[in-house]
Amino acid sequence: MENNPVINGLLGVAMGDALGVPFEFKRSYTMKANPATDMVGYGTHNLPAGTWSDDTSLTLCLAESLVSGYDLVDMSKKFMAWRYDSHWTARGKLFDIGKTTRIAIDRLNTYIEEDDFEAIKTQKWAGNEWENGNGSLMRILPLLFYIKGKPIQEQFDIVWEVSALTHRHIRAAMSCMIYLRLAEHLLNGKEKTEAYTKMQEDIMGLWEKMNFAEEERIHFVPCIAKDITTMAREDLKSGGYVIEALEASLWCFLQENSYAEAVLSVINLGHDTDTTAAITGGLAGLYYGLNEVPERWHQVLARRGDIVALANQLHAKYF
Repeated sequence: MENNPVINGLLGVAMGDALGVPFEFKRSYTMKANPATDMVGYGTHNLPAGTWSDDTSLTLCLAESLVSGYDLVDMSKKFMAWRYDSHWTARGKLFDIGKTTRIAIDRLNTYIEEDDFEAIKTQKWAGNEWENGNGSLMRILPLLFYIKGKPIQEQFDIVWEVSALTHRHIRAAMSCMIYLRLAEHLLNGKEKTEAYTKMQEDIMGLWEKMNFAEEERIHFVPCIAKDITTMAREDLKSGGYVIEALEASLWCFLQENSYAEAVLSVINLGHDTDTTAAITGGLAGLYYGLNEVPERWHQVLARRGDIVALANQLHAKYF
């Protein structure tokens, strides 16, 4: 398994998501008093251990679409199949869909019914400040395997298109770009601190090339202009805002020294625990692999065999 980064990445997302689901919406002080230490069931959504949510579902929908190549319309149809027909759900039933994502997929449905495929490609220009939740960052990891090796400006154009299927604002897209650029350096074998520093340099270079607005750059100061690991843990937020999710995930990935430590660390910040753990888990799975996590986590993870089979298809396409 450790030689297949696609398996490690996709399982990393799913396992983090499943670890976080029972604790979603809990406050940080609640988690501090009773921290997560294992894969448990029930809790917030009253579901069995190993159940993952929308984060993983949409990640797997994107991965499945990319097996056939890069096609925004096909991605849209996969997202619609999840929203309306419970495609790629853990146990055959959709739960925990975000408002922005729900509205966006309904919008995609309208475009496709009207054969307005150009609107899908150009909708990134129609974003607003309210579309900066973490719902595109949580599902973006599979795009790494398509964009790896491409020039960074081309990468960003692609990332924004895919982010904009649900979250059209450039801030959400840039958060995805930061995450994927770090993931690309990890994929290429860099040590995580070196990968983080190199990503910062790459992103600052991209900003200069594209004249990224100063009023947007300011949101990324802790991650890009500074060193996120110097932020105090108490200052991290872990709610639904994309910047909060990005900061918390990078901090926990960089500070901890194993997959389990990283995802449990971000879950114990509370709030949007399934999503932050899915985001963190994607990076940690790529970097550490999953051979050291408890065997039971593998055993109870919903549809693990289906995820591995899909990952093998994606690996065959892009490696």
